[in-house]
Amino acid sequence: MITLPLFIYATSSTRKTGENYSIKAIKISNQLHFANEIVPVDKSDIRERVDKELLVNTYWQSNGLLLIKRAHKFFPIIEPILSKYNIPQDFKYLAVIESGLQNVSSPAGAKGFWQLMPKTAREKGLEVNSNVDERYDVEKATHAACAYILKAKEKFGNWTAAAASYNLGISGLRRRMQEQMVQDYYDVLLPEETSRYIPRIIAVKEILSKPYDYGFVYDENDLYSMPKFKTLKIDTAIANVSEFAKLHKTNYKELKILNPWLKENKLNNKSRKTYYIKIPHEK
Repeated sequence: MITLPLFIYATSSTRKTGENYSIKAIKISNQLHFANEIVPVDKSDIRERVDKELLVNTYWQSNGLLLIKRAHKFFPIIEPILSKYNIPQDFKYLAVIESGLQNVSSPAGAKGFWQLMPKTAREKGLEVNSNVDERYDVEKATHAACAYILKAKEKFGNWTAAAASYNLGISGLRRRMQEQMVQDYYDVLLPEETSRYIPRIIAVKEILSKPYDYGFVYDENDLYSMPKFKTLKIDTAIANVSEFAKLHKTNYKELKILNPWLKENKLNNKSRKTYYIKIPHEK
């Protein structure tokens, strides 16, 4: 009896990938907006840039689903702060592309959801030192980001350029516009990262606001939510955060998850500043 090689059996029974899985082109709406400002997808280069970001973010499925899950947890914190400053809600997607809604750190030293540099953070009223870094406080960092966005909006007169300047800087974007004698973000030739910036925001907005249209399927209980907590008002030093946590019937890990701005196992507070520390509800 002659036995055929195994690979022959495998080949004869293998189906083409396309029979079970399709990678579809994204249909781009002609009515895209950022902060109620039109995205000119009738311009071929803009359409291609938006298309690229939609494809990348739609078919990077694991990352897309994680963003959807995190948005459910953190957008309820960010949205009311944007509303307080009368900043369009589309700016919450700026935080998404900056950090993936995580307290990340860049090689250049930007940190937190809004990727604030130390100088900018301090200028906007945040405490940044070896003991406390309020760039990791989502609420306070959002207030600081809003202050920057409003300043940029005042300089440029529109939200799109204000958002783009968050990546390149107000002076950097304004200088390039002046050199090229244009007034519109969509007309200026920019470094690749900044040229991708608004299209990335548009793509993430599209996907997170209409996830099922882009193939993301989940149940409500699949999404992340903030754990329940109470807030303590502290205006003294804390010699040992672990002991403080234990005193309040939690532990250092749980307290740090809720208060990532605490950098050390102590709170110096020589100035007797008032801090608000979140503590998990008793189980």
